[in-house]
Amino acid sequence: MLNRLKESKRVGQEKRISICGCGWLGLPLGKYLVEKGFSVKGSTTRKEKFDVLREAGIQPFDISLDPGFSGDDPAVFLQSDIFVINLPPKRRPDIVYYHQQQMASLRDAVKASPVRRVVFISSTSVYPLLNREVKEEDAGNPESASGKALLEVEKMLLEEPSFRTTVLRFCGLMGYDRNPVKFLGRMATLSNANQPANLIHRDDCIEIIYEVIRQGAWGEIFNACSPGHPLRKEYYARAAELSGIDLPPLADETDDAPFKIIDSSKLEQSLGYRFRVPDPLELSEK
Repeated sequence: MLNRLKESKRVGQEKRISICGCGWLGLPLGKYLVEKGFSVKGSTTRKEKFDVLREAGIQPFDISLDPGFSGDDPAVFLQSDIFVINLPPKRRPDIVYYHQQQMASLRDAVKASPVRRVVFISSTSVYPLLNREVKEEDAGNPESASGKALLEVEKMLLEEPSFRTTVLRFCGLMGYDRNPVKFLGRMATLSNANQPANLIHRDDCIEIIYEVIRQGAWGEIFNACSPGHPLRKEYYARAAELSGIDLPPLADETDDAPFKIIDSSKLEQSLGYRFRVPDPLELSEK
């Protein structure tokens, strides 16, 4: 607790943040941090987005990792105290190797910079389907290639001694234009209908990142998922009812399909965090 208090006090001095990846999550995160008094640099691979970033108060940088750095000078981009890495693995045959190389490029650049605190946005895809609640220590043997890539990068960053990394494992992102109604019209059938939904609202993602920084919760791994877990058929049925859209027929599947339920109790207890959208059904009712 004493170390946490020291880290929290240091936030008053650490006011420079760089965000790698200013897309659907990174852009509103940067805007939120600017409003909280931080000086924010943000990267994008599309220069046409520079004006959008500037309007949000974010200093824009053209940064690509393919898998080494290209674009603007990373040394200037990383003239910060805190670095948020929000760069999901690219879908490609060598996804595990390629993502490791991308993150190794970032790691080496961070080592040569003033940055000593890193937030790494990971995913609950690092967990296998264990047919029960899963906690942070249950990561291993991921089902997907992206989960395997993320788990390897988590280890790389957490083991790096020159800076301290906190890993946030977000589940399925929802909110704003990621509304269940938007996806209903694209579905021929509703698959995995009897599986519990693991979802988190973007507002919660942003607030959780801020709380990690504000409280100085470094060197941690946190699951981040709304505590409510309705079945997928319940989640989409409610959205269909409210929107007047017919629910697609359920896919012909057995009721004993493997599943996982993401447990975020460590996050709630350690940070004293209370979710803004604790139940995904609340979102489908808006």
